[in-house]
Amino acid sequence: MPNKSKPALQLLLFSAALLAFSSRAPCNADECPTATDEIATDRPDVTNSSLVVPLASLQAENGFDMTSRHGSNSFDGSNTRLRLGIAHCTEFVMDLPNYVDSLRGSEPSGFSNIVVSFKRQLPVPFGFDLSATAGLGFPSGSSKISGKGSQPYIQFPWSHSIAEGWGVNGMFTVTWFPSMSTRNPTFEPTLSLEREFGAFADLFMEYVGDYDHQRPSQLLDGGGAWRITRRQQLDFDAGFGLNSSSTDYLFGFGYSFRLDGLFGGSNASSP
Repeated sequence: MPNKSKPALQLLLFSAALLAFSSRAPCNADECPTATDEIATDRPDVTNSSLVVPLASLQAENGFDMTSRHGSNSFDGSNTRLRLGIAHCTEFVMDLPNYVDSLRGSEPSGFSNIVVSFKRQLPVPFGFDLSATAGLGFPSGSSKISGKGSQPYIQFPWSHSIAEGWGVNGMFTVTWFPSMSTRNPTFEPTLSLEREFGAFADLFMEYVGDYDHQRPSQLLDGGGAWRITRRQQLDFDAGFGLNSSSTDYLFGFGYSFRLDGLFGGSNASSP
């Protein structure tokens, strides 16, 4: 009988080796965020930030979503992601289980998996920001929500300023589902156009595609964020599917904050 955990272990080791290799690249700590920089979150868009959190900082990103798919409605939250700066240009990430509640229709209810990751910001030229992430989803939640078995992934978020107040962001993710041949592997490219409004707000439009051995799903969404302080953010997003295999529509909102100066640092702060 085949050992289904062996591919997951091999892919996890590969992801860890990739991240370890990237960490050997010379990284100018002056180019990575510090406690003096404003909060930069992975939400509300699917495209994650190309920047890591500052060293000795803990960032909590939280949100709730309402989703409609094929006539079924569901509500999920709190979509909590914890990001801890463990070294210059490096963070530890944990996605806590969130609960999906089916409000109407045939969509399942249950908890999602715990996902742990490491993210490293990389030095790149020509005004680009780039990071590499390697992680593993543990089969701790409902298989009807997150699928079966362990799920390793690697991810590369990037961003680039193209004009005053304008920026383009993107991300490429590969996720392996060793226990599900129809989804193994899944490729997810994203592309986002962002516009800043003053020093505290921004809006975005984003394309998200999921490609596996089935019909791909494609999503167009948009939203924005408002930094109510340098370490606190409110956000929202709304989107709709571009084909019949996608989500019909979604709407979400969230709140994030950052605590600096942990590990006995001298720059301890409240949100």
